[in-house]
Amino acid sequence: MLSFLLSRLGQGVLVLIGVAVTVFFLFNVLPGDPVALLAGQRSDPATRAAISADLGLDKPLPAQLLGYLNDASPLGIHARDSVAVARYGGVTLLPLGGKALVLKAPYLRRSFQSNKDVLSILLDHFTGTLWLALAAMLLAAVLGILFGILAALRPHSWLDRTLITTSVLGISVPSFVAGILIAMTFGFYWSHWTGLNLTGQLYETDPFTGNHLVLRNLLLPAFALGIRPLAIITQLTRSSMLDVLGQDYIRTARAKGLSSYHTVVGHALKNALNPVVTAVSGWLASLMAGAFFIEYIFNWKGLGTITLRAVENLDFPVVMGATLFIAFLFVAINIVVDMLYAVLDPRVKL
Repeated sequence: MLSFLLSRLGQGVLVLIGVAVTVFFLFNVLPGDPVALLAGQRSDPATRAAISADLGLDKPLPAQLLGYLNDASPLGIHARDSVAVARYGGVTLLPLGGKALVLKAPYLRRSFQSNKDVLSILLDHFTGTLWLALAAMLLAAVLGILFGILAALRPHSWLDRTLITTSVLGISVPSFVAGILIAMTFGFYWSHWTGLNLTGQLYETDPFTGNHLVLRNLLLPAFALGIRPLAIITQLTRSSMLDVLGQDYIRTARAKGLSSYHTVVGHALKNALNPVVTAVSGWLASLMAGAFFIEYIFNWKGLGTITLRAVENLDFPVVMGATLFIAFLFVAINIVVDMLYAVLDPRVKL
């Protein structure tokens, strides 16, 4: 188990480094000058040079990349003076001449636009994205497993054909297209019947009573975001259930006189859940990344909103921080999924 964890952690570190390098060079080929946006078009060259030096943009690209990776890594090489160690909130592990190897919290730098700490910006907006992804995943998992079981219990029936056709349509339609259609239909044209808003946040502020939880604002974006995983989970559950229902131990359970409910739920469903669990856990991280356009459509306060605005404003630290944050979630969730395999199926050996 320990060797497995160390191996996966090593692979995860390589993935994060690859993501950082890719995003860094993609960002630097984008047209536009963040220094010009900050200083203004009428600023003099000296002002622009001072801003560029303060942000570290006057260095060569390889030096900028290495400096960012050194800041973002939990292990970094920094000056030995107390100011540098206190800045990163770290502990000196090994002196290296005038510098030292420091164990610290990852430092994602500060936003070019607001000068706020990027990690604090991400954490402030992470809650909105997390609730949206969890709601979409819960909706997709519950309905997808239910629809998959119903389709498997009545193969080749009208219900099975209807569910499969609908799921194919759900997989084919991009989430941002579905989001626009759902927003306009249920949040605009039919809003007087549905009571749902085109835009809104999870919490609304009243000047007299304070913040209120408004779950109805979560319904439309969660449904739009969950359509594709709902369709995939439906097909996965159906396929897995059909395979399990044909096994010998299911026929034995039926021959012993067990009810259909106990046969399906107690024996078949548990053994059919492995691919479904993989899809659910994998989609949770994917939904956080895929929520960007859904958040933009519904004006939902989350990671997607601030990331898209950061791309428009050439705010590199926020773009890089949000990308690394999502990549870290992918790595962590995939490791947890591999652990769940052994819990759900003792035959699986890590």
